Amino acid sequence: MINNLSRRAAISTVAAIGILASAGSSALADAHLTQLRLSMSGSETDQRSVAMAEVFGPAVAEFASYEPAYNATLFAQGTELEAISRGNLEMSIASAQELAQFFPEFSIFTAGYVHQDAAHQVAVFNDPLMEPFKQTVLDELGVRLLSVMYLGRRHVNLRQCPDELTVTTPEDLNGVNLRMPGTDAWQFLGAALGASPTPMSFSEVYTALSTGAVDGQDNPLPTVVDARFYEVTCQIALTSHLVDLNYIVISEEVFQSFSPEQQAIVQQAADDAAELGRQRQLALEAELGAFLEENGLTLYEPDLAAFRTAVQAAYLDSEFAETWPEGVLEQINGLGN
Repeated sequence: MINNLSRRAAISTVAAIGILASAGSSALADAHLTQLRLSMSGSETDQRSVAMAEVFGPAVAEFASYEPAYNATLFAQGTELEAISRGNLEMSIASAQELAQFFPEFSIFTAGYVHQDAAHQVAVFNDPLMEPFKQTVLDELGVRLLSVMYLGRRHVNLRQCPDELTVTTPEDLNGVNLRMPGTDAWQFLGAALGASPTPMSFSEVYTALSTGAVDGQDNPLPTVVDARFYEVTCQIALTSHLVDLNYIVISEEVFQSFSPEQQAIVQQAADDAAELGRQRQLALEAELGAFLEENGLTLYEPDLAAFRTAVQAAYLDSEFAETWPEGVLEQINGLGN
């Protein structure tokens, strides 16, 4: 088990003549910093990584050493929560999907149309309804959920142009072959949207769209641009059917080793980093929307209330909702528009 006040490295005794006293004092101060290693699968340029490095690290620098490890080089993706629980890691950025592997009730935060937008995510995370979820993770894993990070909204991106197919309600997607990731959960979401979901690896999607093997795909706007799907599609119905998120998490043992004042700084630093990442992601989505329109795509918002009603009804009638606490979905909806 990692000690709550783990040291970076033993400080060698300054014995050589000519060593400056100030250098020795600085080294001694560094030795008393609490190590905060954060393991994540994203790259150094990922907006989550950048926000944490720019905001969180400097904010805690007086009492903690923030040491991020990118591209799953420290711990494999999906193993970070267990590593924190064992005392082998201090921090990570975890998904609701990962938490649902331990606590099935977290699957509610992976379902379609639960979160409406970035602001709704924050309202849900900070509402008392979230406390039992947070407490369960704290009690069972020794992991504290500090803040929620916005990853973006997934939309329906189609080959057909609006004069051939305009998507207003789920009924309009009837018969549309929509590529979705291959897991049961993703395929269920595709069917709940009204489409005929087609499992397919991401690497095959561009060719499938260009040949007509599938009618469309769903992803956030940055992915549409990065994968150049706009070259082989005509429209994006801004369905926002999944508003994806991550949680900034920390070892509760490490968190409790800090003074109350330091704990407040850690909490504020996480909130500020999440807010910076959120605003940058929202700005990026707005910029990319304009870029896609300039490249000939039509972007429009369908009847989101109709989609939300249909998709949530499908989930409530499924096995996915069996682990959801009674009344929580209604509380979440009440915090939205």
